[in-house]
Amino acid sequence: MKMKNMTQSERELNVLYKISQTTSARQHNISELLNEVLQTMATDMGVLRGTLALRKPDSDILNIEASSGLSDREARRGQYQLGEGVTGRVAQTGKPELVPDIGASPDFLNRTKARDDQKTAFLCVPIVHNKEVIGTMSIDLPAGEEEELNGYFLFLQHVAQILASAVSTIREEIEERNALESENEMLRRQLGDRYSIDNMVGNCSSMRAVYEQIIQVADSAATVLVRGASGTGKELVARAIHFNSPRKNNAFISVNCAALPENLIESELFGHEKGAFTGAAQQRHGRFELANGGTIFLDEIGDISPAMQIRLLRVLQEKTFERVGGNETIHVNVRVVAATSHNLEEGMGNDTFREDLYYRLNVFPILLPPLRERKSDILLLADHFLQKYGEMYGKQMKRISTSAINMMMAYHWPGNVRELENCLERSLLISSDGVIHGFNLPPSLQTSDETHTSLLPENDADLKQMVEAYEREILIDALKKHRGNAAAAARYLQTTQRILNYRIKNLGINPKNYK
Repeated sequence: MKMKNMTQSERELNVLYKISQTTSARQHNISELLNEVLQTMATDMGVLRGTLALRKPDSDILNIEASSGLSDREARRGQYQLGEGVTGRVAQTGKPELVPDIGASPDFLNRTKARDDQKTAFLCVPIVHNKEVIGTMSIDLPAGEEEELNGYFLFLQHVAQILASAVSTIREEIEERNALESENEMLRRQLGDRYSIDNMVGNCSSMRAVYEQIIQVADSAATVLVRGASGTGKELVARAIHFNSPRKNNAFISVNCAALPENLIESELFGHEKGAFTGAAQQRHGRFELANGGTIFLDEIGDISPAMQIRLLRVLQEKTFERVGGNETIHVNVRVVAATSHNLEEGMGNDTFREDLYYRLNVFPILLPPLRERKSDILLLADHFLQKYGEMYGKQMKRISTSAINMMMAYHWPGNVRELENCLERSLLISSDGVIHGFNLPPSLQTSDETHTSLLPENDADLKQMVEAYEREILIDALKKHRGNAAAAARYLQTTQRILNYRIKNLGINPKNYK
């Protein structure tokens, strides 16, 4: 039977059936469900316009979430305060309202500016879930007889009841989406703050030059080559470049080329098509695709094979590549920051590194100095790591002892900043008094001058000498803390001044040196 030959009751039943079918089919896509329901009512029942407005959680504002017969611009205008106009009043009171002629109603706001001079009836009903009004549903109809309008009015209330659960779901989805967006924005701000140049530790002249170079290159799309020994902080510099650039809200993808097996690095960087090789059960996007619009950091670039160097050269030149096993040319907008601890010039000399790739990567080189050339930064870095791991492990650290400082300053730090960080983390964990002592440091830092073990047997220290070295350090720390005042130091150590003076004399300590 054709729709135009149906009675109003038959049309309503038919529409309710379609809505039920749509609800079942679209239960995992609520936005499509609501728009399809409104479109069905427009097509099958002659509804001029339909809107579904949702109340924002913990607010008095309603916004149009789905509509039919309205342009996107008109729908965006549909925002109402609780109690404002007919829609706001229905949301506030929970009572449906029928306006036979909107032109004769002072309460009708026409907020969307979609109505013309045509005589129109407006029907608005609340959407109630768990006894709470979570939104409203409204339709525009050509003005007609009161009995006919009342029939539509009752029908609309039935539709609102059917959709209440679905509308509640979309409201929760919107709330969750907004919470995730807020969390992502907060995390982006935190990452930006964390990798801000102001938060990089080091004040020596060579590091100040690095900071200046980061500022110079960050706003551009130039390829950067960060050079330095292992553990000097090359990835930290790469992240600082990214988070101080216009790309900071997009992805930062880090790839350690040395850690990827030769047979997997091509797939990791460029992705692969389904069936491209054994085990390729589905299409996979590579790191360059994931970094589109952002930055890719290629660590230890000097370790990639000559074959991969050719593919990488093409990406740098043309910004295009194909997935493994595919023919589709993929275009990407990616900023490349590479890093290496190898001598690339030597690699070019023995034909293990392509000269043309070297010049493509070396557009803007940044050289990081080893820690042994940053002696003035060692204490700044040590204090930074002490605070970092103190907060992480819930330990209140007071200071680093003089003997520990001397050991750190005398050491050559082959592992650079990474080794210093690991050293401070270990020392903090084994410290029992909130102070990093010389004996807390790893054996590699122990020196005879600082631990006073020059006269000890070659293989190991005897107990008496180890105890004396420990006691000497404790006494010196106490005297320093109290500016050479032996009486105050004795009270601090919970002993008598006579005993303290006796131990000071036996160990050859002069309190005047610590005033």
